[in-house]
Amino acid sequence: MPKLDIQISVEDDGWPDEQVLAALSERTLAAAVDLLVREEGQPFPEMAPELSLVFTGDEEIQQINAEWRGKDKPTNVLSFPAFPLTPGKKPGPMLGDIVIARQTVEREAAELEKTFEEHLTHLLVHGFLHLFGYDHMEADEAEKMEGLETRILGVLGLSDPYAGQGPLV
Repeated sequence: MPKLDIQISVEDDGWPDEQVLAALSERTLAAAVDLLVREEGQPFPEMAPELSLVFTGDEEIQQINAEWRGKDKPTNVLSFPAFPLTPGKKPGPMLGDIVIARQTVEREAAELEKTFEEHLTHLLVHGFLHLFGYDHMEADEAEKMEGLETRILGVLGLSDPYAGQGPLV
């Protein structure tokens, strides 16, 4: 199975210990890679592509969101592909960056009546799929991406985060 070179940066207080985040991230993203390869035929380079995970807070992600997306508010996860990628195409040596805000994850997990770890796992999968060119701007794209998220989370023993709602467009 293809591997990832995961680099982790914890830039806000209150996150679990870096080793805990690393173990959760490695398990989650290995499941994502395995499903993408097995079910979608996703090719991978021979050398493990690099992925950067930044665990930050609402204030920092709000600044990033304002600068890069023109949205001056915090969000849960942002993904920045190193290179544009179309689903099913081979990535380069660097996948990109995923940035996650702790306070938003905590707030949303409580609202969704999920554990922090369950919601964080979902956001890691969501952000990871964005690096591979999956999106949810159009209904058909959202349906494809959400289906992948649901299947990956199912492999990890987690429930469908979209149950009972239409695609998030």
